[in-house]
Amino acid sequence: MNLPDALERLKKFHGHLGPWAVVGYRMGQIARERFPHKLWAIVHTGSKPPMSCLIDGVQFTSCCTLGKGNIKVKEDNEALAMFYDERFILEIKLLDEWRIKIDSQTTRENEEDMAMMVFEAKDVDLFRITKAQSLIEERIVKL
Repeated sequence: MNLPDALERLKKFHGHLGPWAVVGYRMGQIARERFPHKLWAIVHTGSKPPMSCLIDGVQFTSCCTLGKGNIKVKEDNEALAMFYDERFILEIKLLDEWRIKIDSQTTRENEEDMAMMVFEAKDVDLFRITKAQSLIEERIVKL
């Protein structure tokens, strides 16, 4: 399969290319567009693969990294990431039908095909995106 350059780079970064890494890639891309300067992330996938591959995708595009300490991972087993700056919060959640599709249909043999499906999907068809404007300290402390 001929992959777009962005996915070839993600594949090299992550070590293989599956749909969960691309879900995170897309989430981080959306967040970076909305927050061009300072940005923090909380990823709710937990640390167990394959869903935790989403974390690498988020790091790859959002520039939130474990090394910089501006990303945290919560053990919630949810395909959900929250991004925030000093004023706003953006919650991006993979739609349930996509989670079911990825979990039930992905195999080693078709993981790149599934990744391409995620890559080519429209944001509105893939995610529920919720914006909030509130006191960030109050919202983040409760997480």
